[in-house]
Order: sequence, then C-alpha cells, then structure tokens
Amino acid sequence: MIDAQVDKQIRSLKLWRGDIAIEPLSGGLTNINYLVSDSTGPETGAGTANKGAAQYVVRLGSDIPQHQVMRFNEHAASRAAHAAGLSPRVVHAQDGLLVLDYISCKAYTPEDIRQQEKLERILPLIKSCHRDIPTHFRGAALVFWVFHVIRDYAWTLREGGSSHVSALADLSQKAARLEALSGPIELVYGHNDLVAANILDDGNRLWLIDWDYAGFNSPLFDLGGLVSNNELPASQEVWLLENYYQTPLRDELFGRYQAMKCASLLRESMWSMVSELGSAIDYDFAAYTAENLTRFERAYDDIN
Repeated sequence: MIDAQVDKQIRSLKLWRGDIAIEPLSGGLTNINYLVSDSTGPETGAGTANKGAAQYVVRLGSDIPQHQVMRFNEHAASRAAHAAGLSPRVVHAQDGLLVLDYISCKAYTPEDIRQQEKLERILPLIKSCHRDIPTHFRGAALVFWVFHVIRDYAWTLREGGSSHVSALADLSQKAARLEALSGPIELVYGHNDLVAANILDDGNRLWLIDWDYAGFNSPLFDLGGLVSNNELPASQEVWLLENYYQTPLRDELFGRYQAMKCASLLRESMWSMVSELGSAIDYDFAAYTAENLTRFERAYDDIN
C-alpha cells in the first residue's frame, strides 16, 4: 500500500507523459524508494517523449543532519557518477526527491562480493569512483571525514539521551587513536557506503548507486568499508590493497588501512546508535548496533 500523500506527490511531477504505475521498492535506510512505470516515458527535456514504456526509480528523502546527509550533495554526486559511467541517469531532482533511470539488475549480496571473480569486477568500479567523479562534479562538494562523523555522532547520542552514552568515552578514545594511526591521507572522491546492495549487476556490467554519503575522503575508507561490510577474508583483503595500489603490500600502508577499516566499523555502529534514537524506518537497529560493535572490537583488538 502506497501512502496517499506519496502517491499524489509522485503523480504530480510534470515528467510523466502517460499513465503511471507506482510500486514500493524494498531496501534503503535513508530513503524510501518507488518504481514508477510510465506507459510512454517522460519528457526528455527537449520537448519530446521517450518511445515506449519506461521505468524509473523515485527516491524520497529529506536532509538528515544527524547523519550529515545533504540531498544537494547526493544529487550532484549522482549526476557526476552518471557522467563518469558508474551510475544511472538522473532524470529529475528537487528538494527531497530524486528520479533515476531504473536498471533491471541483481543487487549484490556479501556472498557475491566474496567471490573472487566478482571482486575483480568491483575493483575497477571503485577506482573509477575515486579517480573520475571529480572531473565531472559541479558545485560545492562535501568532505566525508569519518573521525569528524564519529565525534559528531557522540554529541548527538549524548544530547539524545542514548542508552549507549556510557560507552562513548571508551569509543571516543579508541577513535582518537585510530585517527592518529590513519595518516597521512591521500584524498580521492569516495562513495563511503560500500555495502553489497549498492553494487548492481545487469548481466553485462556493474553499477554503483546510492550517493547519500559521497564526498572527498581517503581511499582506505572505501577499501576498508568494502572488506568490513562484506566480511572478506584476509587473502582477499591483501589482494584488494595490492591491486588497488599496484604494489606489494607494505606494513606502513596496511597499518593505516587497518585503522580506517576499524573506523568504518565504528562509524557504522554509531550510525546505528543514532538511528535507534528516532529513525522512521522499520528496522532492528539495536541488533545492527550490537553486531557492528562486536565486529569493531574484534578488528580493534587486531591492531593492538
């Protein structure tokens, strides 16, 4: 069942040229997504219509300041990612709403990413994100510095009376140590949310979607996030680093990488803690927090 107000909002867009059908799409923890089928296709912008039926994804979501999600940034990153050949075309963008071409595809699972042949296809996608998006990005761009995010989450949790407040002093101390271990920093354009479901396979090529957290960052954050979010084994972890940098893995690089991987797990844990405070999404955030904290502590112990 689609909310009547949402149905009205989508139908009121001036894009549609024929009758449309609207279906909810599953997934998404910072957006609510819908599949829209237009019987004749929307206006292209040149005053003509696409031939035949067409399908689009409508993403609804306002700014989420507590997660530092700013929709102007998501929209700009989505356009640049399409121009770089990584992501579907942006058909329309306005406050709280983004319309994209729909790609008929399979969303990857962590099990997919742990298959070596699939991992080998993903690595060029990450490299292109880091290298190519800045050449297409227009307007103001954000920086995603995970240690700032962690500090800001700690403030939000204290102010919100989170049940996790008693753990914050220890977690903040660990984050400060990881920040010291993570430098020096090479700056690239990061996706910063490399969960499996954001990588799509249409049978011919891969796509990278969902640019909510995109911004300039260390490449080690995306690499560490890919490993930690999808629980890649140590052998693939080494393969990923050596093939990203095209050089044998050095202890100095691996130490900085381990710090960023830990930070990505801590950020995911605290993202979930903040989401526990008031997310409208129906999801067991408490269980997700516990799972990620366990994985963070295990990874942190590995660098002691």
